[in-house]
Amino acid sequence: MHVHVNAATSVDGKLSSRRREQIKISGDDDFARVDEIRATTDAVLVGVGTVLADDPHLTLDDDELVSAREARGEPPHPARVVADSRARTPTDARILDDEATTYVLVSAAAPADRRADLEASGAVIVEAGEERVSFPEACDALEARGVERLMVEGGGEVIFSLFSDGLVDELSLYVGSMVIGGRDAPTLADGDGFVADFPSLSLRAVERVDDGVLLTYDC
Repeated sequence: MHVHVNAATSVDGKLSSRRREQIKISGDDDFARVDEIRATTDAVLVGVGTVLADDPHLTLDDDELVSAREARGEPPHPARVVADSRARTPTDARILDDEATTYVLVSAAAPADRRADLEASGAVIVEAGEERVSFPEACDALEARGVERLMVEGGGEVIFSLFSDGLVDELSLYVGSMVIGGRDAPTLADGDGFVADFPSLSLRAVERVDDGVLLTYDC
């Protein structure tokens, strides 16, 4: 499986403010670029924190990209994946509509009633891990379901875990021309943080997009 992390941060590396509200960091050109990446993937992954904060839809915005996928014999939109250890995804979340398949990754500790509620709302439950979602197990399970290219759109806890497990193949990072600040504001890679064996990246390209910079890395 090829795992492509895509994110937008402020100059000081923040995904959002300490209030964890959605902030527009990039512009129209970058939004179009993200849509194009989505169109080439089999599934798009976010953490449950992103679902709770932003209620994203994670479908394609450009009708031409939808048509191109259908012409290739693919579903109109990539599948949607939520990393949700305790099955906290709201049953009325936008990602649970019938526009695309939605996988909810849970741990063995997720309550049975919450799993049942999500399944009744259209989710496909995938168990991976005991107390928390195990991303190596989850990636194997998704690959068995036909997901060969996975796009990851956050948040920081998910991205850190994927780097920690050595699963990231590619990183696209848009750095917007703004400062957010705040010791409690989420960063690109939250979690416990590394104290040794820091993941090493190889810078492939630098490009100006909107009023910011797009950095592309091989991992």
